[in-house]
Amino acid sequence: MSQCLSYWPGVMTWDALTQYDQAVQGYFEDWHPPLMAWVWRQLIAVKAGPAPMYVLQLTLYWLGYGLIIAAAFRRRQPVAAALTAVCALMPFPLALMGSVLKDCLMEGLFLTGVGLFLWVRPERDWVVRIAAMLFFLLGALLRFNAFLAVVPLLVGLMPAPWRNTTFKLIAATLGWLILVLVSLPLTNRILDAEKTHVALSLVIFDLGGTTRYSGTDMFPALGLAHPVEVNARCYRPDKWDYYASWANPLCPINFDRVEATLERDRISPYPFAVRAILAHPLAYAEHRLRHFNINSRFMVPDEVQGPVPDRDTDNEWHFSVTRGPGLKLFNTLTGLAIHSPLGWPVFWIALTGGLLTICSFLPSAKLVAPLSLSAFLYGAGYLVLSVSSELRYHLWTITAGGIAGAFVAADIACGAAIPRARIWAALAPALAVATLCSAARFAAFL
Repeated sequence: MSQCLSYWPGVMTWDALTQYDQAVQGYFEDWHPPLMAWVWRQLIAVKAGPAPMYVLQLTLYWLGYGLIIAAAFRRRQPVAAALTAVCALMPFPLALMGSVLKDCLMEGLFLTGVGLFLWVRPERDWVVRIAAMLFFLLGALLRFNAFLAVVPLLVGLMPAPWRNTTFKLIAATLGWLILVLVSLPLTNRILDAEKTHVALSLVIFDLGGTTRYSGTDMFPALGLAHPVEVNARCYRPDKWDYYASWANPLCPINFDRVEATLERDRISPYPFAVRAILAHPLAYAEHRLRHFNINSRFMVPDEVQGPVPDRDTDNEWHFSVTRGPGLKLFNTLTGLAIHSPLGWPVFWIALTGGLLTICSFLPSAKLVAPLSLSAFLYGAGYLVLSVSSELRYHLWTITAGGIAGAFVAADIACGAAIPRARIWAALAPALAVATLCSAARFAAFL
């Protein structure tokens, strides 16, 4: 309740305001998930403003954690229940959930799906199993890269006989992957969402990075006298926004200009980008590694930007969050957490990757394996599928990694027969990453 009231009626950033405007008008674009705007439009009939969507995402968040904790008690795993409750109170997720964002709604849907996952009994409870699948599929409609997070969970939900051989496992994975990838454009089409060519932002960012580190113009013919020099002034490895139409000052190499040129010359952007990458793979790799270093908070001096918004973007509806002592407390705790492994996505990526190596020893492997793989793939996927460095993009990786870690720690504490050497080997990547991250920040401080 204190969390809800501290951010009431929900922080509205530019993204949220854009979606709310579409919800009011009943006109949708695919730059942001049209499904969320459509749901918001239905909620407006109950009450205008951010409050209904804010309550929805918080309800899903706490319902999911409640189901997980209750399931742990039902399975006589009180230690896992207690550690999961601690995860629910991690500062960054708790504070970010105060904002109305697609990442937060996806978080709530995935958490509820995981909670239902734990209530499924082997070869039984098809109603619960299907309900969990629906929550996962709905969450996957909120981000283009969510397939990386959701497919392992969907496969894990299937009855064991359906995935107990290599062939069945591959078939199940491919089947779910195809379904998830098809669902997003199909949903957008059903909702009659206008195409904005949002994926072009990734193409432009990668062309810009490849141009910057190869010294060769990889853009289509934009009619600029010195495109390599122009690009060097516009490119930054942290985010693509310097090429966006809202950049100030506007870069001569910008979204609208590149889009118009591609359409004029009838160039398909994706094969064009692939050819550019293949022509200069080392330059592309440097661009991607530099970006991921910032995006994952690896070898960086400190936090690259504020982790959570604490005020509304100016808007015509005059929405304004209540800036009380609770908000200040949650944001202060988050500010402290991001200076520790709790706020370093690369730590959670390394941790979940390591946990995958000991799943065969764990009583909780049925949950830990798909949850760790979900967190790992979703976080690591930003190595190639990212155009910005906001910490909110790693909300699910941090949350899923925390829950997986809680169940592993509980299994070990309760005497799971895991060779000590295997435990240390599983933890080694996370410990190494945490050491390197700390050293980088300490060196910058000096």
